[in-house]
Amino acid sequence: MPLILEIKVSKPEFFVTPGYGNKFLDSLHYSQAVKIDNRVETSGQGGWNDDLQFPESLEDEIAQAFKNVERTLATAGASWADVVHVNSYHVGGFPAEVNETMAKLYRQYMPDHAPIWTELGVEALGHPAMRIEIRVTAIIP
Repeated sequence: MPLILEIKVSKPEFFVTPGYGNKFLDSLHYSQAVKIDNRVETSGQGGWNDDLQFPESLEDEIAQAFKNVERTLATAGASWADVVHVNSYHVGGFPAEVNETMAKLYRQYMPDHAPIWTELGVEALGHPAMRIEIRVTAIIP
């Protein structure tokens, strides 16, 4: 008699980050995160504030992107402690401050584990002032 395995996957739940997420939902019709069972995927988070303005310094923009990832994960009941994979997209190449800042913030936000990371250089992102975008996958225990 064959063994039949039944796998149930819950319906996707979509989340919008309060503030800037509502603006993106209204203007571009997309959500900031999706949760399926215990897995959370975020859309790319830039270093913008709720008024979609960007800091002048690249380090500050990267730090704000990390904060925005944190805010977005929280809407779906996750945190940086649950992050297993990071994709980061960078305009302008990889001056030393990029990897130095990323590594510093990884250690700050994920002191107990090191996620897998794919880092990509790109020509442009969704806003002309953007220099970084970060998207993550989190698994909630």
